Amino acid sequence: MTTTPSGAEAPLEADATGSPQETQDRPAVAANTADFERAPLLSPKAYTASSTFTAANLLREARRQKELSAGSVPAVCVLDPDGDLVDFLQASGRATLHPTWACYHTTLLTFVDGGQTYGLIGRVVGAPFAVLVAEELFASGCALLISVTSAGQIVATAAPPYIVLIDRALRDEGTSYHYLPPAPYSHLQPSLRQALHTGWNATQVPLQIGASWTTDAPFRETADMITACRTNGILAVEMEAAALYAFATVAGHAIVCFALVTNHMAQMEGDFEKGEQAGSATMLQVLGQTVRCWQQQRHTDTRKAMR
Repeated sequence: MTTTPSGAEAPLEADATGSPQETQDRPAVAANTADFERAPLLSPKAYTASSTFTAANLLREARRQKELSAGSVPAVCVLDPDGDLVDFLQASGRATLHPTWACYHTTLLTFVDGGQTYGLIGRVVGAPFAVLVAEELFASGCALLISVTSAGQIVATAAPPYIVLIDRALRDEGTSYHYLPPAPYSHLQPSLRQALHTGWNATQVPLQIGASWTTDAPFRETADMITACRTNGILAVEMEAAALYAFATVAGHAIVCFALVTNHMAQMEGDFEKGEQAGSATMLQVLGQTVRCWQQQRHTDTRKAMR
């Protein structure tokens, strides 16, 4: 029996290490294999290794089973976790079903706003689901993915609802650790942050820029964790950004995550108000400005490359 520094008996971890005899008889684990003696999530991973299972191959089989022809999604796609923009566009007759989207789990709509065609997927909630869909979108021709998610307020910078451009996200979820080694935050690409910071028209949509806390467990948002996030300047809590930014960093894709801060985590009545058309009017303005800034950045990058 071992003891803790205070002298108390420490519990044996029989389920993790087995009995002493079992431990002696167990063969050594090779350095390049998974180590199941500790929590797999934070164990070293082969980050540069290719995945056996790929989005492109999954979509190939889905097209075969659904008898769909090959096709591309719009260059700009949107994740709408709450589904409010989806509902608004469908109710107003502005959304059309994409004819070749083969994903088993989602429906892709298309719509036009301000002369720009968008792909739109609603109710993609949580880090694993968001990255699964993002992988499939980029495998299908997406060039820019924008996520606008409802979020809880951590630091009271304004009265909800308001928009925060998430420039870094606390990795309190699991998906990001399959793309990047352990670290506190995932980050928006610096060039995209700069383009949005310098090109944004705040008179149209006021914009705050800052950090979010990405969690897998919304109903485990405890007072202690909220206080810790507030102390570290984290503005809001949501469920997708850290994983999306980790995927973007590894794959080199353009992904921008916004938090539509709408609530105080239901600690008062009258919470979760999103604004006009349940926030859809604001979302459309956010999308238009993001596309404009992204296009300006790409134009600048192209001119630099030609010099």
